[in-house]
Amino acid sequence: MNEYVLTTGQLSKGYQKNMALDKVSLKIEKGSIYGFIGQNGAGKSTLIRVVTGLAYPSSGTFELFGKNSERDIIEARKRIGTIIEGPALYPQMTAKENLEAHRLLRGIPGKECIDKTLKLVGLQDTGKKKAKNFSLGMKQRLGLAIALLGDPEFLILDEPINGLDPMGVVEVRELLKKLNKEYGITILISSHILSELHLLATHYGIIHKGELLEQLSAKELHEKCQQYLHIKVDDPNKAATIIENRLATQQYEVMPNGTIKLFASIDSPGKVSKILTNEGLVIEEFMPMGEDLESYFSRRIGGVQHG
Repeated sequence: MNEYVLTTGQLSKGYQKNMALDKVSLKIEKGSIYGFIGQNGAGKSTLIRVVTGLAYPSSGTFELFGKNSERDIIEARKRIGTIIEGPALYPQMTAKENLEAHRLLRGIPGKECIDKTLKLVGLQDTGKKKAKNFSLGMKQRLGLAIALLGDPEFLILDEPINGLDPMGVVEVRELLKKLNKEYGITILISSHILSELHLLATHYGIIHKGELLEQLSAKELHEKCQQYLHIKVDDPNKAATIIENRLATQQYEVMPNGTIKLFASIDSPGKVSKILTNEGLVIEEFMPMGEDLESYFSRRIGGVQHG
């Protein structure tokens, strides 16, 4: 039987006439990395704020570690580490001083956890360097160190790689993988950077305009990602017309760079290429491919756009 660190039931949050969350029911398995996907304003941060106690739901329920009473949820939140809207750092303090300040604020006993946590995130050798002089990647790792004080079982991270340079993104990604695999920490990552989530997540939840559209595992995503023929020709507009008329389908997408994704006739690529060639088009690229997470997400929230 699966064990869940977080479940929500018909969870809703309204602001005046706007429903930031609309009857969201999700489940996050223990030991998973859950990629929470949605555009800005989709409801990702609102759900996180409700779960962490920064906002109250308008209706619905949620459970943390199987607990759902108000008193038990307050206690269960002690088992969570969070980064919401960027890490809360003291810029004039060193990494060690930052952790000590947060340790005291949260009433965590003993100083042993500080050196242990700094080593875990790779900041044990920063010495007297102040946080204001850290790189973005180092600041994000320090934020993770603060979230990891107290040995949480569940990490909730709201856009943890926003604004990071490529090296910083890699640093944070590898650290999160380590925390999940070696320490068994369940992680919820809210992000709109889908290419990065694809390298991390074991499960996904897709939210759009406050509604949870779908939950699926990485394996299920792989199976659902639609196959297509990648086509590049000298005249994509003419090719689009030919596809609609000769193949009698609108299951295609003309990309901004002029390439075409044809979701129909996957099993008969020879027929497609012959038709295009016979119509006088020059085929520059032609190959079967599969959707990535970004393409699948776009299709789920808005459908295929035609040329």
